[in-house]
Amino acid sequence: MFEIGNSLREARLRQGLDLARVEDDTKIRAKYLQGLEDERFEVLPSETYVKGFLRTYAEYLGLDGQLYVDEYNSRFASAAEEPVLSSQPTRRKRRRGESNLVVAALAGIVAVAVLVVVAFTLSEDSPDVSPTAGLNPATTTGDMGETTTEETGATPPPANPASVVLQLVARRGDCWVTVRRGAPNGDIVFSGTIYQGETQRFTGRRLWLEFGDAPSANLNVRLNGRLLRDFPAGEPVVIVTPEGVRAQD
Repeated sequence: MFEIGNSLREARLRQGLDLARVEDDTKIRAKYLQGLEDERFEVLPSETYVKGFLRTYAEYLGLDGQLYVDEYNSRFASAAEEPVLSSQPTRRKRRRGESNLVVAALAGIVAVAVLVVVAFTLSEDSPDVSPTAGLNPATTTGDMGETTTEETGATPPPANPASVVLQLVARRGDCWVTVRRGAPNGDIVFSGTIYQGETQRFTGRRLWLEFGDAPSANLNVRLNGRLLRDFPAGEPVVIVTPEGVRAQD
């Protein structure tokens, strides 16, 4: 057992950092950082925020973020709330069979990419083929006056892109989110609050999004340029792939 708040404060002071600098780097408001250091966790909106901010702040200071989350869970977390992504699976050494599977997967991706390039070339040579065949772009005006691909005449993205382009726009209020690339314990590409009026853009083959409270109420979400009207509402963890968006099982 150790003191969460004193440990964070001492690590910050050793590095000569003030709360304003940490707020600017992590996008976590100074009053929440102060609450973590004072162990006044009730000033944060919910336990989901506490755990996400605690992990981000500790890792920013070069500490073990999971260790701090585990300490919080053992001493402060309510029994009613099951922690989301509370532990990271132990990394195993890749066996020979796993390595072969990775090689086969990479070969498949290369083959798909070659087919896409060939299909695109053939479509340019054949004027009778519609470049939007198989797509069903929306024909109505989107939220906040945004127009769809069909109205603007812009060329839509490929039907099966090799990666996703995800755009989060805080239209109606602030929203806290952690974005990881590849897996639930993958590299963190963003962790913090998207404030109202701000836009964040992410790319990757597979993205894992861990939200705070009611993300769909405050965000407009676009996947590969298309406004999503069926984004999973109220789900704490959402997975984004080239095939679409779904809540974690």
